[in-house]
Amino acid sequence: MNTATPTPAPDDVSAPQDQVVVLQTSFGQIVIQLDNFAAPKTCDNFRKLVSDGFYSHTTFHRVIPNFIIQGGDPNSKSDNRNSYGQGGPNYTVPAEIKLKHDRGAVAMARLPDSINPQRESNGSQFYICAAPCPSLDDQYTVFGHVIKGMDVVAKIANQPRDKRDDPLSRIEMEVSLESKGKALEDNSSVSP
Repeated sequence: MNTATPTPAPDDVSAPQDQVVVLQTSFGQIVIQLDNFAAPKTCDNFRKLVSDGFYSHTTFHRVIPNFIIQGGDPNSKSDNRNSYGQGGPNYTVPAEIKLKHDRGAVAMARLPDSINPQRESNGSQFYICAAPCPSLDDQYTVFGHVIKGMDVVAKIANQPRDKRDDPLSRIEMEVSLESKGKALEDNSSVSP
């Protein structure tokens, strides 16, 4: 008979429904609430990549004011800026297109319909809407929403950029899972 006592979970990690994703950047912190009901496969994939450290030192490689900031490409860890936006974990995630692209929506990037008629999501690249983006509705999987840090999203979206919308200075992220309570302890900049 095994009488070992289970090891308690760390204080900063809880059940998936109580977890949030925290993006730490040089401009501040962005906290994302995942929507496990609208996009369960996408959320499970994103959570796994975060847990595996996949996003560590990736950058926001595409920034467009009043539109989106995009990141999550492992190619952005290199200095070859021409490869940014082309990488991923070598798989796609089935489309779970249900939610709208409101301000603060978090969605997965994907290849165009001409080569991806099922609208499957890139395995890792995601974007955050800096403003409402109704032109993207019904085309991409929205799987979460920023609940803190839209001021940080706006700062990143307004950084000087090149003709490919890549910021002139690297904007790296460290990404972690935390309990919602811990991530929102300082709720002075909680997004509406």
